[in-house]
Amino acid sequence: MYYERLSALDASFVDIEDVNVHMHVAAALLFDPGPLARPEGGLDMERIRAYVESRLHFIPRYRQRLAYIPLERHPVWVDDHRFNLFYHVRHSSLPHPGSERQLKRLCGRILSQKLDLTKPPWEIWVVEGLEGGRFALVTKVHHCMVDGISGVDLLTVLLTPEPSEEVAPPAAWTPRPVPTPPQLLAGELWRRAALPAEALRGARRALADPYGALEALRGTAEGVAELLGAAPSSETPFNPPHIGPHRRFDWLRLDLTDVKAVKQRLGGTLNDVVLATVTGASRRFLSHRGLSPASTDFRAMIPVSIRHRDQRGALGNRVAQMIAPLPLAEKNPRRRLQQVSRTTEELKRSHQIEATELLEQVGDWTATALLTQLVRLTAARRPFNMVVTNVPGPPVPLYLLGARMLASFPMVPLYSNQALGIALFSYADGLYWGISSDWDALPDVHEFVEALGHSFEELRSAAARRLR
Repeated sequence: MYYERLSALDASFVDIEDVNVHMHVAAALLFDPGPLARPEGGLDMERIRAYVESRLHFIPRYRQRLAYIPLERHPVWVDDHRFNLFYHVRHSSLPHPGSERQLKRLCGRILSQKLDLTKPPWEIWVVEGLEGGRFALVTKVHHCMVDGISGVDLLTVLLTPEPSEEVAPPAAWTPRPVPTPPQLLAGELWRRAALPAEALRGARRALADPYGALEALRGTAEGVAELLGAAPSSETPFNPPHIGPHRRFDWLRLDLTDVKAVKQRLGGTLNDVVLATVTGASRRFLSHRGLSPASTDFRAMIPVSIRHRDQRGALGNRVAQMIAPLPLAEKNPRRRLQQVSRTTEELKRSHQIEATELLEQVGDWTATALLTQLVRLTAARRPFNMVVTNVPGPPVPLYLLGARMLASFPMVPLYSNQALGIALFSYADGLYWGISSDWDALPDVHEFVEALGHSFEELRSAAARRLR
């Protein structure tokens, strides 16, 4: 018998999903076909499937599905006795020669479909027919399974830094017996019985350093107040009362050398340059929609990885959140970046990360429904307007069976009252932006993507003037 309990945070991503809120993370990966191109045309799809199957033993979670503890309905992972690789690795094609615009539309349709949580919650769509002979992998994984950093770790399972065409035989796999509902309930009762002992060990550690414990408690309390006590941000077109089920997906590529040059000449970090770019784009887009930037209290939620080195490669979520006010009122791009840098430095000294960890621990100690309701109530209060997440990727090219990956555009899920989310991924010499949006609320999302390019050009021009 085998099962593994989801953390409260992972379980909350299952609970808050509904017909409109789809809690999967995704990416569109573009490839040069290389040796995967067949002489008669098209891709060697059977070889791709065989390769994915040969790598599954490195990610056993991909052959597991969700089951639920009786009464409290908390999800657990169990082996899927009906696992079918053909269901998860899918084949599609664009009308040749397919354009990137057609691929974006197809990505939007794929992202509009919820994952089936009665099966292992992941899909890989192999899309051929792109102009120039290129193909794409559109990957979808439920957020309860991965966060941004563990998603990058998964890339290293399927992709290699050196071109290789070898496909090893798949490792033998035998699914373990699934526990019965009474066994799951008994295991949960045993877990809860052990919680007082864990609390006692924590109390002993606090008594060993009472002043340090009190200081940590005070800081964490301040962080909780910052997260839960913030006034609502301004209403914007990015924040409808509730989003619909349909998605659009768009993207942008910036040269990573140019982004680093702006950072070096104007100061701040690479993330600061990203947030300043988002600020300028939001200012431009919302101004065209009739909003006054000077009177708009605009904030971004920034996920922060709290994954330790020894947790690399493990699935699940190890993230905290910071809420950053963005200076939409500032017209000057250089001063805009300076204000963003000051804000992020202050956030690093705040206790929002510790507060997020505490709330997750409370969910693990009590009932997951508590954390889920807290997430829903917090989202309804609109403490931020959009999510901006930036995940560092490998600085070297990666290959799928000798086919070089040309680009990787990530996608972040949308919460109930947020119609636009921004995810970034640095890879080789590029910084790749994936912009997901609600089709009905933001049919003009392409204008926001254009505003991102314009905003970065403002920063690059300011950096060039600074150099002169």
